Order: sequence, then C-alpha cells, then structure tokens
Amino acid sequence: METVKLWKQFNEELYFFILKKVKNESATSDIFQNTFLKIHKNLNQLKEEEKVKAWVFQIARNEIANYFKQESVYIASVNDESESLSEKYQNICCFDKFINDLPDIYREPIELVYIKGKKQQQVAEILAISLPNVKARIRRAKDILKKNFNECCKFDFDKNGSLIGEPNCSKCKEA
Repeated sequence: METVKLWKQFNEELYFFILKKVKNESATSDIFQNTFLKIHKNLNQLKEEEKVKAWVFQIARNEIANYFKQESVYIASVNDESESLSEKYQNICCFDKFINDLPDIYREPIELVYIKGKKQQQVAEILAISLPNVKARIRRAKDILKKNFNECCKFDFDKNGSLIGEPNCSKCKEA
C-alpha cells in the first residue's frame, strides 16, 4: 500500500471529517497535513490492509486530540498569566478607597466577581438575588468607580475601558 493510493482514496473524506470536528479551516489544513505525514511515516506499521480506513481515521482523531490539547494548554497559560483586578490596580491611587466607599449593595458584587473571581451566577446565588440584578449592580458600581477615578485622580479610560493616565489628586500626593 502506498501513500499516494491512500491520498486518492481518503483525502476528501478525511479533510471534511477533520473540518467537521475542529470547525476551523486553518487548523483543519494543519491537522490534515500532519495526518498524512504520519500516515506516510508509519505506513509500514499497517499490518492488515482491510483495516486501512479505520487506521487512517484513528490517526486523524489523534491529531485532532493533539490540536485540542495544545489549544487548552494555550488557554490555561493565558489564564494563569492574567492577574486579578485587585493585583492589576493595587498601585493605582485611591483604588482600595473607592472600592471600600461603594455602598454595600454595589461593593459586594464587585468584590465577589472581580476580586474573589466568582462567576456572576454564583454571586447571584450567594447574595440571593437574580442574575440580571447582579449585572445591574456591577454596571452601576463600575459607573461610580469611573466617575470617582475621573474626578478625584484625573484618570481616564481608553477604548477598552482600562484606566490610563497619571494620578493627580491630593490624596495621591500625600502617599
């Protein structure tokens, strides 16, 4: 059995099989190419020619699994490198003060979601309120925080909503 023969017999079916699993044309092309490289490299290990289709598709499934493992490792490493809101902004003037000065109704959801890392649905359960209510409280808290940062410290926000600028308030100059 030759790689060319396997290519002619399975290339189209195999390509669409991979595409259906990964739903990404670029990734499909890479996986497809890796699959045929492994087929070519390991063709001498095929013992029963009548099981060639199962063998070819098993190689493809393994390559698809490798692709998803690599993607999950990448996502995990990105998440590991991300820092919590409190760590990110701990050196920003008045951050703790503004958080602590929020009314409890707004401070609790902000702390639970952004400082303790809870999901909004979990916060709704903890506070015994609805999910839309949690979202509304977080939105209002963010509005208050933005207003305070802008007025007191002269910080501003970029297009992504991140704080930019330098502190410019009497409290910051005292510290």
